[in-house]
Amino acid sequence: MPAANVRALEKARGLPADVIILDLEDAVAPEEKDAARTRVLNAARDYAPRDTVIRVNAAGTPWHAADMAAARSGAGAVLLPKVRDAGEVAAARLLADGMPLWAMIETPRGLLNATAIADAGVECLVFGSNDLLHALEGRHRGDRANLWTAMSLTVLAARAAGIAVLDGVHNDLDAAGEFDAACVLARDFGFDGKSVIHPSQIAPANSAFSPSPGEITYARRVLDAFAAAPGKGAIALDRRMLEALDADIAARTLARAGL
Repeated sequence: MPAANVRALEKARGLPADVIILDLEDAVAPEEKDAARTRVLNAARDYAPRDTVIRVNAAGTPWHAADMAAARSGAGAVLLPKVRDAGEVAAARLLADGMPLWAMIETPRGLLNATAIADAGVECLVFGSNDLLHALEGRHRGDRANLWTAMSLTVLAARAAGIAVLDGVHNDLDAAGEFDAACVLARDFGFDGKSVIHPSQIAPANSAFSPSPGEITYARRVLDAFAAAPGKGAIALDRRMLEALDADIAARTLARAGL
């Protein structure tokens, strides 16, 4: 949510999103930065029980230190934009005073250093496809094929570090089918969720990243089958051979569904 948009901040209180990100960076014009920061200070605690994350302006900008101080006053985490290396995370940790840090992977240098950034103590990586494509001098594609390598590297870095990872935004609000496909693609790549920029995107994103009734039923059957065959490393179910990793996937599916 743009921190300069009062109406958007009010509307966000009733949205069924898991996390509200209050943006002080790209969505706020330079002349509005100070007023937006003050607004965030007043609003950061308004979205409980959902987590509130503040996206600050990048290190090296005139607003970074003040943004970090504001984030310490009530947000659940700080989202660092355009992170290029682990050193930037270390510097931010000094200013964060124990606040959890998230990092955006949205520059070529940051992508190539994604593993080091993930290992530097952040709790979540957020894939920034818009800024990355801009830096690559690429163009948006409906199938996102030109981002597949970057998506995989981001997920790999997060999984190697044992932290969460979110896919980037989808700008075309009229391309509902394309957005649905982007969510499914991101889930298939291993992302935990997707950042959205409009209330109409929340429901399809929640649906894509939540197990379907069929997946839940099958996960329970897998776990029941393993429970009925204690000590076996491999079993057959529906003429398909399953091993221990399938039981782990089933358990994760139920956990994702909150069961």
